[in-house]
Amino acid sequence: MSGLMAQLPALQVVVPLLGALVAALINHRAFNYWLALAASWASLAIAAGLTLQVLDGGTISYAIGGWEPPWGIEYRVDELSAFVLMLVSAVGAAAMPFARRSVAQEIEEHRQGWFYSVYLLCLAGLLGIAITGDAFNSFVFLEISSLAMYTLIALGKDRRAPVAAFQYLIMGTIGATLYVAGIGFMYLATGTLNFADLSTRIEPAMADYSRTIVTALAFLTVGVSLKLALVPLHMWLPNAYAYAPSFVTVFIAATSTKVALYLLIRLFFSVVGLELAFSALPLTDVLVVLSVVAMFAASVVAVFQTDIKRMLAYSSLAQVGYITLGIALANHSGLTGSIVHLFNHALMKAALFMVLGAVFYRTASVQLDDLGGLWRKMPLTTAAFVVAGLGLIGTPGTAGFISKWYLGVGALEVPGGWILVFLIVASSLISVVYIGRVVEAALFRPVAPALENATDPPATMMVPLLVLAAAVIWFGIDTRLNAGIASRAAAMLLGGPGS
Repeated sequence: MSGLMAQLPALQVVVPLLGALVAALINHRAFNYWLALAASWASLAIAAGLTLQVLDGGTISYAIGGWEPPWGIEYRVDELSAFVLMLVSAVGAAAMPFARRSVAQEIEEHRQGWFYSVYLLCLAGLLGIAITGDAFNSFVFLEISSLAMYTLIALGKDRRAPVAAFQYLIMGTIGATLYVAGIGFMYLATGTLNFADLSTRIEPAMADYSRTIVTALAFLTVGVSLKLALVPLHMWLPNAYAYAPSFVTVFIAATSTKVALYLLIRLFFSVVGLELAFSALPLTDVLVVLSVVAMFAASVVAVFQTDIKRMLAYSSLAQVGYITLGIALANHSGLTGSIVHLFNHALMKAALFMVLGAVFYRTASVQLDDLGGLWRKMPLTTAAFVVAGLGLIGTPGTAGFISKWYLGVGALEVPGGWILVFLIVASSLISVVYIGRVVEAALFRPVAPALENATDPPATMMVPLLVLAAAVIWFGIDTRLNAGIASRAAAMLLGGPGS
C-alpha cells in the first residue's frame, strides 16, 4: 500500500491520460462514458489521498523517471496545488453522472465516444498544471487542456460553437505564446525551468539580468491573464460558455479559469516572490484597477443578458475580478479569500450551469422568457438555482459569503481599504439584480410555453445538482476544508519564494 501511495503524484495525471488513450482506441460511447466516470472518480480519490498526505506530512516532491530536480521534471504537491487538484477532480467527478443524458442530447451520436476521450485529455491537462513543478511542463499541460477545450466547445450542435471555439483558440494561442516566451526569458536569466529552483536563482540573477527577468514576468503575467480571462483580455469567454454543450460549460466554467488563476498565484508568490513580483512591475495598481473594472463592468453587462448562459458567463468575469483583487492585496486575508474563492466559485458556478443544463434538457432553451413559471414545473431545479445564486451574491450562510468576508478583511488591512470594501459590497448588489431577474421569472411569471410539459430532470442529473447546491450551504457553515486549507496555502505562499 505504501508503494502505491508513493506513486499517487504520477497516477494523478496518468489515470485520466491513459483513460483518454483507451477511449480513443475503443471509441464506443457507452464504454467511454463508464471509463470517463471511473477515471474521474479515481482522480478524485487520488487527489484526496495527496491532500491528506500534504496536510499530515508537508510538501510532496516526486521525480519523474528517477531524475532528481532540477535536472528532471518534478511533480510537487503542497497545500495550494493539493487544493486545486481536489477542486478540478471533484468537479469532474460530480459532473460526470450529469453528463450521460446531457451529452446524449447535445452531442451527435457518432461523436460521443470521442467526446469522452477529449474530456479525459482535458482533465489530465488541468490536473497536470496543478501538480507539475516545472515551468515548461506547465506550458505543455496548459496546451493539452486548452486544445481539448477548443474541441469540446466545437463539438456542440449549435452552429456558433465552432466559431466560439476558434475565437478561444486565437486568444488562447496568443496567451500561450506569451507564456512560453516568458519561460524562455526566465531560462535565459537563470538557467533552470524548475519552479523551486527558479525561486532561489531569480534574486541573484537580478544583478545581471534584471531587464530580462522583468520582461519575462510581464510576458508570463499577460499570457496567463489571457487564459484566466482577466478584463480586458476576456473576449473569448462569453461565447465559449454560451455556445458550448451544457456539460462542457459546467466543467470548464468551474475549472479552466481557476487553474489559470492558480498558475498566476504560483508564479507571483511561490516562484518570483512577493517583493519582486509587486515591485518590478506596477502589478498592485494594475490588478486592483482591472479587478474593480471586471467586478462592475461584467456584472452590469450580465444584468442586460436574456440568454442565461451568457449572463452567467459575464458573472464569471466579475468573479475572476474578486480573485485577482485578493491577489493584488498580497496579504494573508486577501490571498486566503482569493484561494477559497477558487473553490467556492467552482461549486456555485458548476451548480448554476447544471441548472441551465437541466432546463435545456427539458426545454432546449435557456432564454429568460422561457423560464417563466419554472418553479411550478421544475421545483428542485429552481431551488438549486436559488441556493447557488445566493452563494454567488455572497449571502451569509453560503460559501460565497466566506470568500467575500476574507477579501473584505484583507482590504481593510491596506491603506484606504475601506473603499475596496465598499466596492466589493456594491458590486455584489449588482449580482442581486441579475440573479433576481431569473428568480423573479421562475417564481412569479406565468408558466412559459416551453415549460408546459417540463419536469425536474432524471435522478442522474438531479442528484449531482442537489449535491453541489447543498455544498454551497455546507461550505458556508463548515469552513474547515475550504477556508482552512486556503488559509494554510496563503501562509505558505507568503512565507516567500521556495516555501
